Amino acid sequence: MSRGALALLMVTTACHGGPPHTIPTPTSPVLAARLAAVIPVLDSAITAGAAPGAVLAVSIRGERFFYASGRLGMDDPTRPSATTLYDMASLTKVIALTTLAMMAVDEGRLDLDAPVVQYLPDFARGSGGKERVRVRDLLLHDSGLPPGRPLWLETIVRKGAVLRTVTTDLSAPPGTRMAYSDLGAITLTAILESLYHQRIDALFAARVTDPLHLKRMRYLPPKSWWPEIAPTERDPWRGRMLRGEVHDENTARLGGVSGHAGLFASAEDLLRFGEWALAGALGRAGAESIRPPAGFATWTKVQGQPAGSSRGLGWDTPSGVSSAGTIMSANSFGHTGFTGTSIWVDPTRETVVVLLTNRVHPTRNTPAFGLIRAVVTDVVMRAAFPGAAPRN
Repeated sequence: MSRGALALLMVTTACHGGPPHTIPTPTSPVLAARLAAVIPVLDSAITAGAAPGAVLAVSIRGERFFYASGRLGMDDPTRPSATTLYDMASLTKVIALTTLAMMAVDEGRLDLDAPVVQYLPDFARGSGGKERVRVRDLLLHDSGLPPGRPLWLETIVRKGAVLRTVTTDLSAPPGTRMAYSDLGAITLTAILESLYHQRIDALFAARVTDPLHLKRMRYLPPKSWWPEIAPTERDPWRGRMLRGEVHDENTARLGGVSGHAGLFASAEDLLRFGEWALAGALGRAGAESIRPPAGFATWTKVQGQPAGSSRGLGWDTPSGVSSAGTIMSANSFGHTGFTGTSIWVDPTRETVVVLLTNRVHPTRNTPAFGLIRAVVTDVVMRAAFPGAAPRN
């Protein structure tokens, strides 16, 4: 196969002191042959400047395919691999925050229809009818909270940044419009931390990554891991190129730990998580050591609130010109991250597609990135399922 390609992402030996490796996941030769058409597409996008490098990981009914293209960064010609870690950015919202919220509901600790003030009395501070905001609204992005605010400039410590978030005035009445909000995710993070009396990074490790044996998915990767992490942006606020430090400024002010951003992960581990999520959507126990929360599938479906929104609970679903492309089924679910990351899961075809890039390196001004997620996903789906019709 061209470029010696399709076996390229066998896991390499870690550097001394570097991140641990999971058991190497081989590319399926059968799936490799079917998905060969995606290689020139991804290579062309990287050559055109969409990102310095990219890793694609696909699982179809348990068969896996990996392919990497490009380099880690402008000063690092190392080719990425299935074990290279990327800054997940907003994928953190579904991998960590939504998963932990599902578990809290499953255990009876969290009521989606309870007012936020029941869990965070400080949330009542501020204007706009905040007493009417429900936990569900935080997941649907219709709480009325604005998208964000510069916490990194307004506060100094994590506790102050959380307080500034939960006391923010609403910019719209609750439940009236969908406005994607990092502040809503930070608020839900604060609820979960108060319920479990643990910071979300410790909670996520204990409840998700450790039992699922995801060794290369974590918050706050130690410096010994940094050589195996794709760099992101040259940050004027911090005055340096970021590598192994969270790209999102507000998360940095939150100590690198939040439910809206902060996770780092490899394509291999994210694919494993996606397979676990797929099992949850299908109502199966899966092969892992912990069962997906009951009612998982409900969270991944369009909730119909507010009118016209494509959001599930935490998760997004395909709509319009979507990063899911045009072939994935209507009951697919996924999410994207600002740094150039995405995951999409199609329960109808038992397929998971992960694409990790560092498109913000060395700057977030990357117009060539464009629709690369949608294009790559469509090539994968057409190659894997010949004759598949576009989604209505």
